[in-house]
Amino acid sequence: MHRGILSCGACTQQQTCGDNKPKSSSKKPTMTDLYAAALSTFAALYEEAKGSAELEPNAMTVATADSSGRPSARTVLLKAFDERGFVFYTHLDSHKGRELQANPHAALLFLWRSLREAGIQVRIEGGVERVSDSEADAYFASRPRMSQIGAWASLQSRTLASREEFDARVAMAESSFAGRDVPRPEGWSGLRVVPRRIEFWYGAQFRLHERWCYEVDADGQWSKRLLFP
Repeated sequence: MHRGILSCGACTQQQTCGDNKPKSSSKKPTMTDLYAAALSTFAALYEEAKGSAELEPNAMTVATADSSGRPSARTVLLKAFDERGFVFYTHLDSHKGRELQANPHAALLFLWRSLREAGIQVRIEGGVERVSDSEADAYFASRPRMSQIGAWASLQSRTLASREEFDARVAMAESSFAGRDVPRPEGWSGLRVVPRRIEFWYGAQFRLHERWCYEVDADGQWSKRLLFP
């Protein structure tokens, strides 16, 4: 469930967060107000992207690093978000799954090139945790049956000798679950990125972009600041 749209959270197509500059007030926004505003801004932009020409508005780059700090990145699909964080699903024994278990920190990047004057990016950084088994089970049950079969057939990120080998594994999984529901594989689950930093990047001509950064400190206090482009 998304938070309600708050002041400086719901940007229209002609606005950015900067258009909703804070008014003078004797009450300074609290940590909850600022984090809720960031989530509301994301929710509004995400809805705008879903109504745009973007082919997969929930596509996001996930950047990880191994225990020695070597980075890697790939595109996955956002499947849920709320005040707890941003969720995607994967095999835990995949390359990204192994990296995130060894070094549970990630960066996400959404690029919606068709929005506004010159596109919008949202950058999210934070720690990573597994979703509950009940959450993973519920999402897995909602997937198309062949996607469920594929989760059983794929040894994600491992070397594959030929396409025929994978096709044979798919056929074997189809046969194994014929006439019954496909359960979630034990090693397949969701990972949630818990934000500690969220940046909204609004593209402009001549690279005169507008960037708003929300960040939480070690005491759990959120702040909001404008960045040079």
